[in-house]
Amino acid sequence: MKAIKTLFVSDLDGTLLNRDSTLSPATVHTLERLTSEGMLFTYATARSIHSASIVAGGFTPKLPAVYHNGVILAEPSTGRTIFSAVFSEGQRREMEELLKRYPPMPLVFSFINGEERVSWDAGQENEGIQNYLQHRKGDKRLRPLKGKQGLLDGDVFTMTYIESRENLEGLHRAFLARGYTSVVFQQEIYREEYWLEVMPNGTSKAEGILRLKELLGCDRVVCFGDALNDLPMFREADFCFAVENAAPELKAAADGIIGSNQEDGVARWLEQHWREY
Repeated sequence: MKAIKTLFVSDLDGTLLNRDSTLSPATVHTLERLTSEGMLFTYATARSIHSASIVAGGFTPKLPAVYHNGVILAEPSTGRTIFSAVFSEGQRREMEELLKRYPPMPLVFSFINGEERVSWDAGQENEGIQNYLQHRKGDKRLRPLKGKQGLLDGDVFTMTYIESRENLEGLHRAFLARGYTSVVFQQEIYREEYWLEVMPNGTSKAEGILRLKELLGCDRVVCFGDALNDLPMFREADFCFAVENAAPELKAAADGIIGSNQEDGVARWLEQHWREY
């Protein structure tokens, strides 16, 4: 009988990472050991390749990982992009109109001359954007602009708004009304602001994981998460587990509840159970 080939995938923030956005030494040690024994493990995150490589320092998956909520599938060790999705020229023009109609200013993620860049209207940063930039000092992707001119340059693949829920609800509805977008709207994990992330249609953590599953020839997927943007991958996974600190909606959708991110919940579960799957 052919052995079942299982892919294990974890979210990063709030799931694999501690509250200080790092991997504990215990988690790093466990993941290194189990992957050396043959466990197929990677992560799926809303973060970029650059940001994920910093917070997941100490452990680099041998497999490709899912970035920007499924917009990009790439190799963590080399940065080589395997898959990416971008908005069409017509869709970008519609976005320009929304930029004029709604006051919140986004961070715009795009490929410009083959390099990933993050553009924004410098001087118009709210507290949420300032916090984002504060944690990314020295990031070579950052591209501050004077005004909105050039904000949508290059191949745009994500627009991220960080604001209060009230200030984003109208914009959220406007993007939902356009069938070409995939939208994630949820509260920042450790802050009061909400994040509205707008991506090309057909992109999500679930889509990214399914692409990786096919690429690797795996038979099934086991995933771990904590937040609402993990719901799509929970629906597509064969087995899904929520950490103890997860959102109630995710716990309700899970096959089981494991230890919290502060308790190395994912690593401990894998150590005990991965061979059973």
